[in-house]
Amino acid sequence: MRQFDVRPDRELGQNFLIDSNILGVIGRTAELDLEDVVLEIGGGLGVLSEYLAERVRHVHVVEVDVRLKEALLDATDAHTNVTVRFNDAMTIDLGRLRPEPTKVVANLPYGIAAGAVLRTIEELPRVEQWVVMAQREVGERLAAAPGSGAYGVPSVIAQLACEVEVVRAIPRTVFHPAPNVDSVLVSLRRRGPAPVPALRALVSGAFAHRRKTLARSLLLAGTSRGGVAHDGDAVRAALVKLGHPRDVRAERLSPQDFGELARALGI
Repeated sequence: MRQFDVRPDRELGQNFLIDSNILGVIGRTAELDLEDVVLEIGGGLGVLSEYLAERVRHVHVVEVDVRLKEALLDATDAHTNVTVRFNDAMTIDLGRLRPEPTKVVANLPYGIAAGAVLRTIEELPRVEQWVVMAQREVGERLAAAPGSGAYGVPSVIAQLACEVEVVRAIPRTVFHPAPNVDSVLVSLRRRGPAPVPALRALVSGAFAHRRKTLARSLLLAGTSRGGVAHDGDAVRAALVKLGHPRDVRAERLSPQDFGELARALGI
């Protein structure tokens, strides 16, 4: 940072990884293999990029901040198996990455952590494993169980496709500047395809009004967003048929329950 006069931008959620001891934890959790093709979102100063480059076949690094270009390329230029793209990970065409990523390993910028995970689940079907550092609340939300306060749309969407686990807490001291929030290491293993758009819309609508029943929330969500409102009676009948109370709220259904509800509604 001194050499390249790098000043972290908090608005971009930049908390650079500076403790190399954590790299071994990340590598072991990700079960890195010489055949892996890894996507790293938020390359920062290239500390993790260098580590990955020495252990996998190819590393795609996506970094939005062009001010880090000199420092990041200084760290990665010696590795011919690293491709660096200065672009927004939330808008870049992930489907065009070649070779296709098989794992996502990253110290995710706080502002996009959940969105980046869900986007890669959907758009990178060959990715089988994710090991990412994220804000504790984000990690707990992705791994949350039905009925908990953290359980919601990200939980259901992620768990429909993956087994999700918060592996361990990450000390604030491994970052510079030290963040004001706690971080965790999260592991996801794919167990199936990403949910189709209609199923994602069903989940989103079900949680749109958390204090309402699931059927009422779907009705209100469809009306307020100009979409097609679900038939409340049909939703309640489907819930009862699946063994749930007709007035159940969305947070009581497991991800698999949502899949069954979608099939029962012909989605």
